[in-house]
Amino acid sequence: MSSALSRVIVDVAADLGIAPPGYAHLSGMAPEYLNDDLYRIPVVSISQVCEQLATIAPWPEVAALLVQRSQQGALGLWDYLITSAPTLLEGIQEAISLLSVVADPGTLVVDVVENGRQVTVSHLCPTGYGYEVSWSRRTYALGLYQRRLSEAACSRLVPVHVTLTAGAPPDHGPLVKMFGTQSIEFEAPTSSITFLAADLQRPSPYAQPGLSTLLRRQVEQNLATAIPLHSWLDTFQASVRALCSQDDLSLAAVAQRMALSPRTLQRRLDKCGTTWTDQVERVRREQVVALLRDTDLSIEAIATRTGYADARALRRAVQRWYGDTPGTLRQALRDAPAAGELNPMPL
Repeated sequence: MSSALSRVIVDVAADLGIAPPGYAHLSGMAPEYLNDDLYRIPVVSISQVCEQLATIAPWPEVAALLVQRSQQGALGLWDYLITSAPTLLEGIQEAISLLSVVADPGTLVVDVVENGRQVTVSHLCPTGYGYEVSWSRRTYALGLYQRRLSEAACSRLVPVHVTLTAGAPPDHGPLVKMFGTQSIEFEAPTSSITFLAADLQRPSPYAQPGLSTLLRRQVEQNLATAIPLHSWLDTFQASVRALCSQDDLSLAAVAQRMALSPRTLQRRLDKCGTTWTDQVERVRREQVVALLRDTDLSIEAIATRTGYADARALRRAVQRWYGDTPGTLRQALRDAPAAGELNPMPL
């Protein structure tokens, strides 16, 4: 899931009184990653936050709060796919086709169907989350599409009909206020929102020739270069890399970055079957290989950049990893394009 969408959910958690210590220990949830759109946050982490939300507020209220927090631009370039298209219909079709840039494509299925005078956007959430979590997610998605389309139209679009797989809540008020209609069907086969086709076929006042194509290319590039944080160990290694580049690498510094105590950090590394020393050496090895392959820096300069006492210490490390000298390894890396994936010798 994108950091942008994760931030929206975390902001709602804060609105409802869930402080960062309540979720910062989860994989990928450190503020550094939430605030950096380069990273993809694990869905399991966000789902745990959503489950906490479900224990505090009814699902219609959670969905409404998420929509309120999703102002134009909150989800990055994706938000502008709708407004930049020639028509609202083309915009929502484009945005749905690139929905994976903000959400996990494995957790949803979305269809846009034209049926005569009406257009229906259907949203499925096939994953096994708790009922209230799934209900709030689907309802939020429909409310988000309505908000973006209304922003693109410069006027509020009221749907013809809304269907929700959720059971009818005791209080419909937040849903009626969010959608602007009382035509809401509960316990339906799918969650969907239906608009008049004429409303979506009108030209977008923000459309500019060629802008949609440029946005699509940039969105696709952002998705291709995103860094997924799959596990706690991935998050830990990303923290080590970041602090290595800042020349501030220590167990205490990494622990602080991940909102953990040093002792807890060491326990988690032990559960992962690794150690602080092994992980630091792994990251330094990656950096040494990259610098040997991609730069003409001297061995002494590479040693300094990667935290080794001197060139001699670096040579010993390279010999231990690959059974070669740094100079021989550099030549091998440059001779073979795939040699950057050379397997190190067992430590």
